[in-house]
Amino acid sequence: MSLQQASQSRVFVELVPWADRGRENSQVSGRETLLGLRQPLSSAQAQSSTREVHVSGTAEVSASPDRAQVTVRVSSTKEAAVEAKKSVCRRLDYITQSLQQQGLQAENVTVTKDFRRVENAYHMEAEVCITFTEFGKMQNICNFLVEKLDSYVVISQPQYYHTPGSVENLRRRACLVAVENAWRKAQEVCNLVGQTLGKPLLIKEEETKEWEGQIDDHQSSRLSSSLTVQQKIKSATIHAASKVFITFEVKGKEKRNKHF
Repeated sequence: MSLQQASQSRVFVELVPWADRGRENSQVSGRETLLGLRQPLSSAQAQSSTREVHVSGTAEVSASPDRAQVTVRVSSTKEAAVEAKKSVCRRLDYITQSLQQQGLQAENVTVTKDFRRVENAYHMEAEVCITFTEFGKMQNICNFLVEKLDSYVVISQPQYYHTPGSVENLRRRACLVAVENAWRKAQEVCNLVGQTLGKPLLIKEEETKEWEGQIDDHQSSRLSSSLTVQQKIKSATIHAASKVFITFEVKGKEKRNKHF
């Protein structure tokens, strides 16, 4: 999974408690606001007031597909039913044995068979659906089958996809990275102004977004058969973005006792 940390923007720090915070949203002149809201509290009031730093954080994460499915179709049409079945079953046995030799588990291979009469002949068709978790092994197996089998066998292009829950996991990861970015920014701000970052008072996720592939991939999706393997993987990659807003408590620098 690749992570991209977007640049951060909004920062607001309150280091001196205001005398009348209830007037923060009132409509007054700029001078009255400055004089009325910026009056420092008494020492007793200041000790009980909470100083805060407000920060926003964003993040974007992505995940490539972790599964691919390939379908192998074997068909034969013969005047005799036995010959049609024999032709398909011989190739089908070769395919399944090759998959077992390559270490594919039985639960990742599904075989279906269809037998019917077509005019004065018999037609049999078998379909092998293979699910891969290793794309390199998938390419090797497909190339091997293309080389060893004849035109009666058709191998589909791989279809890439994500396991259930991938989008939700990616969305959660984006939120966590955004929170971490906001915390780092608040930490740097407090260090810059000589303060200590305290506990979070409010964590709010303001915006989430997820999408599949790149924006320019929509035009090329119409010609998916002409895409390379890497282009198909890129097109199936999912992305998630998150924006959070966090309020932290601000503490003064701890004073250390000096021993002489």
